[in-house]
Amino acid sequence: MSAEKRQEVWKKAEKLIASGKYAGVIEQLLEVDESGEFATTWRLAAEVRWKEAEKNPTKKNYRKAAENYRKALKIEPKNKTANSGYNNLLNEMNEKRISEHSIPPLINDGTPTLAGVVVGLVGLIALLGILSASQVETSLGTGEAVMTIQWTTEDGLMRTDEITLDLYRQDAPIHVENFIELAEDGSYDDVIFHRIIDNFMIQGGDFTNGDGTGGHAASWQGYCNGQQRASSSECAPTAYTIPDEANNGRTHTPGALSMAKTSAANTGGSQFFIVPSDSTPSHLDGVHTVFGMVTDGLDIITEISEVSTEAGDRPVRDVTLVSVEVTDDGINNSRFNFF
Repeated sequence: MSAEKRQEVWKKAEKLIASGKYAGVIEQLLEVDESGEFATTWRLAAEVRWKEAEKNPTKKNYRKAAENYRKALKIEPKNKTANSGYNNLLNEMNEKRISEHSIPPLINDGTPTLAGVVVGLVGLIALLGILSASQVETSLGTGEAVMTIQWTTEDGLMRTDEITLDLYRQDAPIHVENFIELAEDGSYDDVIFHRIIDNFMIQGGDFTNGDGTGGHAASWQGYCNGQQRASSSECAPTAYTIPDEANNGRTHTPGALSMAKTSAANTGGSQFFIVPSDSTPSHLDGVHTVFGMVTDGLDIITEISEVSTEAGDRPVRDVTLVSVEVTDDGINNSRFNFF
């Protein structure tokens, strides 16, 4: 796409957003910047999301706008328009008592945040045995999410089912944070399960290409395509991956929610897989990170794992993840207790 064409689309988008006629603007932006390389694309997308939030003032909509501003500023930190818009949005969110994140990020540009430091200290304290279990209350619990899946049975019956999962924030905090952020950004909405293998697993989460070749982490966590980097500026957001947390004691038992990745370390992004009831792929233990478990609907996952597939293990009829609703983010707001 030529620079002239991008400038033309950006200018048109500015006018449409200003006039309140922003429907379809996101799609136009994707046509000229599909990989999200330019700060202007993300900034304009943020303005669209902000308009949508003002029309439908949910936490999810406001956080989508904030996330897009953050992505713009990661690419171009000194962008005055993006900085101004971001600050104004945060002020509005503050007035509405909406936090910027549903969960506190643990790492920002390769540096631990306050939440990350706290999590690290909790682990250190536990490791050294300085405090007994009765002296420290963890601030991380087990979260919960509900997947709505639409699929077609072998008899041709269209079904819509809900799957409930526990999210292991204590055991895989970065993976759970990433999953929740992608869910609340709407990245998983209407994304297919592109790879299904009977007696093994069902895999989805590729929200960019839909075929297993795409998807990426929700935010910068210190890695670009599996390689540790000092700053987010060293790669495009489409290359963001997260560090493995595979040695957390969780194994690939039936119902396990696990991170899909390449054979290389630290290459998880947005793709995940779920193990059906007739599968125990123990060879994946310690390699892929288990970060959740199906607590209701495993029979449905097993049924879905048995649908007919074609080349590349893709289902003949689409199995679609309609949405992921985070019903509990796993932050229980407890505090240190030294008394």
